[in-house]
Amino acid sequence: MITVGATLTDVAFHVCTALHHHGITAVLTGGSAATFYAPDAYQSRDLDFVITAWVPDGERALIAAGFRRERDCYVHPDSPYPVEFPRGPLAVADDLITAWNTVRRDNELVHVLTPTDSVRDRLAAFLFWNDWSGLEQALAVADARADVSHDTVEA
Repeated sequence: MITVGATLTDVAFHVCTALHHHGITAVLTGGSAATFYAPDAYQSRDLDFVITAWVPDGERALIAAGFRRERDCYVHPDSPYPVEFPRGPLAVADDLITAWNTVRRDNELVHVLTPTDSVRDRLAAFLFWNDWSGLEQALAVADARADVSHDTVEA
């Protein structure tokens, strides 16, 4: 359940679990994935999930979780973090992503880009859109996580 004061990570677990229970696979990406891996270094203001498997009437999962649709995102009355669903496919530049981390916490789960793909995604934001915060996020994740494959990032 989302309560006042829930962190971005708390909301990510709640949303992903609710979607999962309705047969929907959504992967946390973008700046919100960077926050997931480096919360002390970067704080996203929203959550971005890319849907990799969707079922008809999937919006019901979010409504059942207390969200309502506002234009192109979903908001919860107790959370400052809107939830957005950027159009897929799940990719970094032209590289389709077919594997991600699934992190479990008690009875919840969140699917999230791997730390390496999170770094690659944030570097792509910097390179393609001149998004300097993307560079900062990439460096924060690379610094916070020992499991980032530098060889893959460089490729």
